[in-house]
Amino acid sequence: MNALVKDPILWTDVGAVTDVPLRGSRRVPTADGDIAIFRTGDGKVFALRDRCPHKGGPLSQGIVHGHAVTCPLHNWSIELATGEPMGADRGKGCAPVVPLEVRDGRLLLGRI
Repeated sequence: MNALVKDPILWTDVGAVTDVPLRGSRRVPTADGDIAIFRTGDGKVFALRDRCPHKGGPLSQGIVHGHAVTCPLHNWSIELATGEPMGADRGKGCAPVVPLEVRDGRLLLGRI
């Protein structure tokens, strides 16, 4: 007997990939709080809660470099794939990763 497996994630279209500049970000307000969507120089996209684990700074206002963002308040660098601080700050909290997919050039933000 084959059981159908349903996608446990609810997806919301939040715009086109091109709405987020290369090496930039976009803040998306949601019922669960603000989400920061990042687009790296090589075109990969990531989504994190828009709150630095250090002092709560808005990561969407940070500088994207490589696959990381630097918080505008206290210069913590956060890995976009994991939400973990980099370097000496590793292990001191994280910015939760939010599911994000690209389908037909559209950004789909996930909610479990």
